[in-house]
Amino acid sequence: MLIIGGPSSQTLASRVAFEMGTYPVVSDFLRFPDNEQYLRIQYDVSGEDVVLIQSTVTDSDLFALIQMIDACSEAKTITCVIPYMGYARQDKLFNPGEPLSARAAAKSINCDRVFTINIHEKSILDYFSCPATDLDASPLIGKYISNLDLDSPLLIAPDRGVEEMVKNTASGLNLEYDVFDKTRLSGDSVVIEQKTLDLSKRDVIMIDDMIATGGTMAESIKMLKNGGAKRVFVGCVHPVLARNAVLRLFNSGVSDIFATDTIEKIQSSISVSSLIVDNI
Repeated sequence: MLIIGGPSSQTLASRVAFEMGTYPVVSDFLRFPDNEQYLRIQYDVSGEDVVLIQSTVTDSDLFALIQMIDACSEAKTITCVIPYMGYARQDKLFNPGEPLSARAAAKSINCDRVFTINIHEKSILDYFSCPATDLDASPLIGKYISNLDLDSPLLIAPDRGVEEMVKNTASGLNLEYDVFDKTRLSGDSVVIEQKTLDLSKRDVIMIDDMIATGGTMAESIKMLKNGGAKRVFVGCVHPVLARNAVLRLFNSGVSDIFATDTIEKIQSSISVSSLIVDNI
C-alpha cells in the first residue's frame, strides 16, 4: 500500500506512512507562470493500492486531489482520505439557481473509496460515487484533554450541532458537560444565550468540530470568563482559523487553542494519523 500526500496534508501523510512502517511517496507540486497547478507523483503506481491523503481546504487543494487521482489512474485501487472536506457546509439550497456545492465537490472525486473525518453533514457521503465513511476524531481530543493538568474541568459545546460529540467526549473522560444555545446573525456574528453556571475555580474546555472565524468561540469565552471560570481552553477537529480568528480568541481570554492535523496549523497538536491507519 502506497501512502501519497497532497500539498495540504504532507505532514499527516508522512505520519500515516511512518505508523504503517513505510515512507510516504514523494510528489512534486508547483505552479506554471500562468498560475496553473502542476503535480507529479515520483513513483510508478501501476498495479498498486494507493492511499491519497489531501484536505481540500481551498479550491486549489480540491483540484490537486483531482489531479492526484488522475495521476494514479493505473493503480489497482485508489482510496482517498479527505481529513477536512471543503464546501461541506454548503449542503443546502436557499435560493433558486444556487449549486449544491457539497454535492458538486463530492461528485468530482472519482476513486474506489473515501474516508472523511468529522464531516460537517454526513448526508454528503451519499453524493460520492463510491463507498464513503466518516471517521470520528473526538476520542483523540478526549485523550489529549485527559493529559492536561486541569482543575475541576467542565466541557462545553458551543451549540447543539456538536452536543453529541462533546457529550461522548465527556462520557469517555467521566466529566461533566453543558451546551450553549446559539443564534447566528451573520457569518461571524452570533448571540449566545446567557447561562447560569457555577464556574468558580473551574477550568472550562470548549470543543467544536471546526473553528472558522472564531466568532462563536470568542463570545462564549467572554461569557465563561465573566462567569468566573479559572481558565478557558478551546479545542476543535478542524482548525480553519480564518482571518484574525486566533487573535480574537486570545483577545477574549482563551488560555490555549488545540486542534487536530486535519488542517495543518501551528495549533495542530493532535494527530489523526492513528485513526486513519486503523481504518485503511
